[in-house]
Amino acid sequence: MDTTPVIIGAGPAGIAAAAALAQCGLRPVVIDEAAQPGGQIFRHPRAELKRTDDELYGFDARRAVEFRDGFAALAPKIDYRPETHIWSACEGKLHVVSRSGPSVQNWSHLIIATGAMDRIVPVKGWTAPGVYSLGGAQIALKAEASLIGQRVVFAGTGPLLYLVAYQYAKAGATVVAVLEVGNPFGHMALLPALASGRTAFTKGLFYMATLRRRGVPLLTGVRLIEVLRGADDHVTGIAYHWRGRDKVATCDGLAIGHGLKAETQIADLLGLEFSFDPVQRQWLPHADRDGRSSMANVYLAGDGFSIRGSETAQASGRLAAAALLRDSGHIEPIEIGRDRRTVAKTARFRKAMDQIFAFPHRVAAALSDDVLVCRCEGLTAGTVRQAVAASGEAEINRIKAFCRVGMGRCQGRLCGASAAELIASAAGVGIETVGRLRAQAPIKPVTLADLTGGEP
Repeated sequence: MDTTPVIIGAGPAGIAAAAALAQCGLRPVVIDEAAQPGGQIFRHPRAELKRTDDELYGFDARRAVEFRDGFAALAPKIDYRPETHIWSACEGKLHVVSRSGPSVQNWSHLIIATGAMDRIVPVKGWTAPGVYSLGGAQIALKAEASLIGQRVVFAGTGPLLYLVAYQYAKAGATVVAVLEVGNPFGHMALLPALASGRTAFTKGLFYMATLRRRGVPLLTGVRLIEVLRGADDHVTGIAYHWRGRDKVATCDGLAIGHGLKAETQIADLLGLEFSFDPVQRQWLPHADRDGRSSMANVYLAGDGFSIRGSETAQASGRLAAAALLRDSGHIEPIEIGRDRRTVAKTARFRKAMDQIFAFPHRVAAALSDDVLVCRCEGLTAGTVRQAVAASGEAEINRIKAFCRVGMGRCQGRLCGASAAELIASAAGVGIETVGRLRAQAPIKPVTLADLTGGEP
């Protein structure tokens, strides 16, 4: 049977899937936007930046070396396409743009391992220069050996908040404070579930303890008020409310993040079935335990369909590859029992973490009318509420048609979660009733020159 497997994403899940397919004699095409493989966790610095693996990856240094060495051995056995952007997808075809121009990549089987991105609840002034997403702050450090500031505040919620703060402190930045909007220490009943992921849990405790030893305030139950700016418009601090008092943390760099969201736009373009996860408060594509989606010959792996971490992503990549091999009639010399157990074990831990670091939906719903929500289109929370009131609609794509929320360059990847909470609150309906912003091609910005190969 003719099999042309294509893998989208060269992070831990995508490369694990590619290795499993190559082991069975297939030569998968691996498409990735980045210049080098590794995803966010194993992101490479520029060649001229001399940093040790321990400096770059900390506890994950050994895994990073294994990943790098494994990819070096794998590279001749796959068709690796770095710096390649997918702007549209349909059954059997991917429309891509790379340095060599536009092209169409055919596929008989597709593994989607697109990873995740930051989820952000806006705060007044959050578009000021010097304000970054947590992921952006981490990329600056890993890829460019650059700090977003010398005095940095980390605000929001989620395990990544403490990891990136720790990495910045280790790199020499003054971490002014970690401002946690939730209360992660108020969930003692979930401790048994956390034991199922004790390695990750222990790492998190280590990051917190190290920050405390360095004198970094770790404040919980914080309400963010406003990003403060100087005469040059650059961030100078953040005002917040904590324990009944308004306070200010002065800084020249601010990183904000409220957890992660799966990148699902390609799955959406393909018409895969989705359902609402009430714990993560996200619409996620359906998949069975081995990654089979609702569409034949399309498989899901890694954080691109459920946030579970890099080690589980590798296991799910191998499971997706094994499912592809079985479904396409190939002999499958892959032991999947261990990977299934890894995924199942992690599920309990991740569910507990999702509850501990819950998306602050009430904060998003209560944003003041003057807070910019959709920065691409310049829309405030008040504009979204007015669209709900004027139209009588509560479905997010209908509201998009009335006020253009989520219609800009990012296609709602940044504003979608907060916009949905605003709409649900304004309309007085459950968040699942609002639905999700539907993906439309082009899902990433492309120029006419990109699409014509530079021809006028």
